[in-house]
Amino acid sequence: MTTPSTTTSVMKKLPEVTLAFWIMKIAATTLGETAGDLFAQTLELGYFLTTIALFLVFVVTLVVQLRSARYNPFFYWTVILSTSMAGTTMSDFMNRDASARYLSNGATRLGWGPQGLGLGYPEGAAILVSILLLIFLGWKLSGMTFQITEIVTFRGEALFWSAILVSNTLGTSMGDFLSDSSGLGYLGGAALVTGVLLVLVALMKVPAVPNVLLFWIAFVLTRPLGATAGDFLTKPVAKGGLDLGTLGSSVVLLAVLFGLMAYAQLKERRAAVQFTNSAAEPVQPQRAGRP
Repeated sequence: MTTPSTTTSVMKKLPEVTLAFWIMKIAATTLGETAGDLFAQTLELGYFLTTIALFLVFVVTLVVQLRSARYNPFFYWTVILSTSMAGTTMSDFMNRDASARYLSNGATRLGWGPQGLGLGYPEGAAILVSILLLIFLGWKLSGMTFQITEIVTFRGEALFWSAILVSNTLGTSMGDFLSDSSGLGYLGGAALVTGVLLVLVALMKVPAVPNVLLFWIAFVLTRPLGATAGDFLTKPVAKGGLDLGTLGSSVVLLAVLFGLMAYAQLKERRAAVQFTNSAAEPVQPQRAGRP
């Protein structure tokens, strides 16, 4: 017979939230920042075309994830990566324009199509926060759980990934604001976000604070941490970065992320084998005790 716990372990579509989860999340969001900038800025495709292309990539990876019967680290983290890349260019398209502030080397255009809406980081963030709150409201009204390890239905996953896409876009806006407009710089912005995340870790010990709320706040905040880390790796030394370039940084981060994904996949296979072996073991009947 199967118990609720064993059924969850077989049918789960999303990973356990551990330290390894957050390390992979930061790696994926940092890569999303550098890869998004690589296509939009370095290759000069522009925010408009890149946003369309990366959103289509997100849709394809999401379909693969939704059609999967159970949790697969490669499928899951590929969707996280695609939301990070799409979120980067979506945020840039919302907040930026064709002014000299965002275009270098005297350029007047960046790729084909609209250069950006020019809303600015505060306005763009306010819009994204409103959209995210509406998603959570609809999620709440649906009666479905916010615990990601208990999400096993198509509808629950659709709500989850909608929140992920918007939260990663919001996190990009927050990271760019901290790095470019707040005066903190890349290291200062990263230090501020890290400090807030440490506060969230401390609040996990407070029973009155729901861990689900802390998870979603941390999920949003790890995106600006990745954004500032990505900017620090790629931006010129004159702007406080390491000037490693978007291509070199993206290649290194991709190798790190794929290594972590392979390790997670190996752990899942071992866990599946152990579960199968334990389920196949015959149950020994207990002998009745003597009166």
